[in-house]
Amino acid sequence: MTTPPRSDAFVFFGATGDLAYKQIFPALQALIRRDHFDLPIVGVAKGGGDVEALKARAKDSLEKHGNFDAAAYAKLCERLAYIDGDYNDPATYTKIREALGKARHPLHYFAIPPSMFATVAGGLAKAGCADGARVVVEKPFGHDLASATALNKTLHEHFPEEAIFRIDHFLGKEPVQNLSYFRAANPSADAGWNRAHIASVQITMAEKFGVAGRGGFYDAVGAVRDVVQNHMLEVIACLAMESAASTNHEDRRDERSALLKAIRTLDPSCAVRGQFRGYASEPGVAPGSKTETFAAMRFDIDNERWKGVPFFVRVGKCLPVTATEVLMRFKRYPRPVLDEPGPPPANYYRFQLGPKVVIALGANVKKPGELMEGELTELIAHQQHPGEMEPYERLLGDAAHGDGTLFAREDSVEESWRIVDPILGSTVPVYEYEPGTWGPREVIGAVVPEGGWHDPEG
Repeated sequence: MTTPPRSDAFVFFGATGDLAYKQIFPALQALIRRDHFDLPIVGVAKGGGDVEALKARAKDSLEKHGNFDAAAYAKLCERLAYIDGDYNDPATYTKIREALGKARHPLHYFAIPPSMFATVAGGLAKAGCADGARVVVEKPFGHDLASATALNKTLHEHFPEEAIFRIDHFLGKEPVQNLSYFRAANPSADAGWNRAHIASVQITMAEKFGVAGRGGFYDAVGAVRDVVQNHMLEVIACLAMESAASTNHEDRRDERSALLKAIRTLDPSCAVRGQFRGYASEPGVAPGSKTETFAAMRFDIDNERWKGVPFFVRVGKCLPVTATEVLMRFKRYPRPVLDEPGPPPANYYRFQLGPKVVIALGANVKKPGELMEGELTELIAHQQHPGEMEPYERLLGDAAHGDGTLFAREDSVEESWRIVDPILGSTVPVYEYEPGTWGPREVIGAVVPEGGWHDPEG
């Protein structure tokens, strides 16, 4: 496979916005610090400012979110240009083309609402800024299957699929990548990674806080669209997909897509939605809103490896802790040589993906004494890497090199929406739950793994 050309300039739309302030400037500084990003950088926005104002905003961003590095910041300022212009004005894109100079493979970052994608993509194309270029777009990528399909069609009018990088920062997290690596690099784990040995898989993404002043945004999205359709299905894919035939990023994305295609479309009877008491009083939330802040559901994968193994997902706000965790329970087998009645407790793998990073094995060990009786003990390996890349740093660097491994492809995005489409809207009732609990009581008996939910610690 031909090595794709490296991007030779970086243009980010929405340069004065919140995403640029919290994520893009810190990622650019980190890349520059590692000497991985020596490109011209062009910020574009409509705010009436100039490049000096953008540099000042970048410095404030880095002091608050990026562990300010004076040398890296100075290099950032040397490379930084700014274009203040309306996205509907063709003159804005003419200025961008002039600012790019001899660059022929720019990387355009759309840190803007999806409603503006078509306008900006078309403006870039008319100004000659799309040929040979790449584009990075943020989630949410669509609102449902129909809108995601339409959005893909819009972008494809100006960019081929291999030039579109749909960013999901969750895939850039080191602990999430380790889910795939752990199995591939450990034959002892891989041998039991299937329906013959695994009884169930459960994934919990809990947040102790509420909507944190973002009621207007969250009320139009809800838990399923915000984290299940993307983050949680990506975690399932990392856990369950087959190993790729090579390290080629398209081979790996083929396997991710194949896994998602094998997941059954959700049955509304296998889902429970909830809303924490007090949500309706949050600023920006519509009166009588039925937007869910909690969701629990069961996924089934119809392939040879996983058929019959339920995958349970539970996400929510105002839960007892903030933590994301995977628990894979093994099947229990009787052992006649033991003195215990029935099989010993189920073994398990436990992966905590944040805020702590933990890999643990639940194993049975013998109790001291004459009898062959045991107890479940957890063997824990903590992983702490202070120097590891933050997700946006990794993903921006990958996009600049044309590596799409950690980005969602068109077919995967549409499959993810296909899976959750039936539980969007009002089909599944919304039940109230008390803040600080593990969701509405209706979950009990409706969406519960055998052996019960494992509640992660913060």
